[in-house]
Amino acid sequence: MINLDSILFNIETCKRAPQAGALLVSEPFLREPYFCHSVISLVEYEIGKSSMGIVMNKPTSYTLGEVIERIDDDNETLIYCGGPLSCDRLYFLHTIGDIIPKSREIIEGLYIGGDFDTMIDIVNSGYDIEGKMRFFIGYSGWDAGQLESELRQNVWAVTDIPDMTNVLIGEKDNYWHRHVRHMGERYRHWRYHPENPILN
Repeated sequence: MINLDSILFNIETCKRAPQAGALLVSEPFLREPYFCHSVISLVEYEIGKSSMGIVMNKPTSYTLGEVIERIDDDNETLIYCGGPLSCDRLYFLHTIGDIIPKSREIIEGLYIGGDFDTMIDIVNSGYDIEGKMRFFIGYSGWDAGQLESELRQNVWAVTDIPDMTNVLIGEKDNYWHRHVRHMGERYRHWRYHPENPILN
């Protein structure tokens, strides 16, 4: 099948090698619902093994108060869709691994998981978690060799986290555009393609 998008728009992506802690920024014409204009934080990556990531910018309509019984019902912290796998599980990324025991550091300053009771106590205490903690249902995964194949097909650009203070801030298309801008002028043309092509 002829890929008209590639012919017409000559999508070019970064050839940088992936690693845990890097971000995967979807090319502008990726139309899969979970991944259209998505930015994924790579949580686990090792050549020759399966990989795991969390989609950072796709909010759901669920809140913490609705999903977790021990969190106050009126807590309206949004939960995000981390991907299509294990959608019955809750994950959380955060920058406060120093106060959440058993957190696993993905890259310096960014952690996944940790002691669930401590997390609940922090949320219920009224601690300001904006920009410090984000919650996700499900995750994204690749079998051994699958991510490398997608990179060869220019599905993703690989970049670093430009600023740890706002990696957990922002959502939807604005979040994707922010990281495309960070990748530089070489990707300027990406920003002219909206998530919904009807708006173009």
